[in-house]
Amino acid sequence: MRPSASLACERQPRSMQPPSERKLPDVTTYSNRRTVRIEWGDCDPAGIIFYPRYFQIFDASTAALFERALGMTKFDQLKHFNFAGYPLVRTRAKFIRPTRFGDDVIVESTITFGRSSFNVEHRLSRNGELCSECSETRVWVIRDPLTGDIKSHPVPEEVLSKFVRKASA
Repeated sequence: MRPSASLACERQPRSMQPPSERKLPDVTTYSNRRTVRIEWGDCDPAGIIFYPRYFQIFDASTAALFERALGMTKFDQLKHFNFAGYPLVRTRAKFIRPTRFGDDVIVESTITFGRSSFNVEHRLSRNGELCSECSETRVWVIRDPLTGDIKSHPVPEEVLSKFVRKASA
């Protein structure tokens, strides 16, 4: 059975809603920087970083972004907000310059929130030169109390307000 046209309009994706109906604070300017050393185990036989390691670095950078804004570890976040995490649902990366064992790189991560999802843009650089870029889309999820399955859930106001406070500080 197909929903009526009026029901279809009510279920419009957030991105299609007029901006006046969105009541989310703007935290698009919030970013975090961290230094990462490329270790021996990150590299392939050619001596450059093995590309899946970048995704590990970006995942840890997302966790660091939340830790800095919320003032608690991811482990504590899971307990405090009673949620199941923020799994990755889409990612894309561009590898521009190789990094090697011993390189100290800077990862700058910037976040933009939707209702239950958020986008994180990572830029990894060495000595001021861009080496890699990555975009992630993640979803705030909770466990369904009946089935145990995960399902999307709006990002809590407490989380959004802490990001806004950090962004305006």
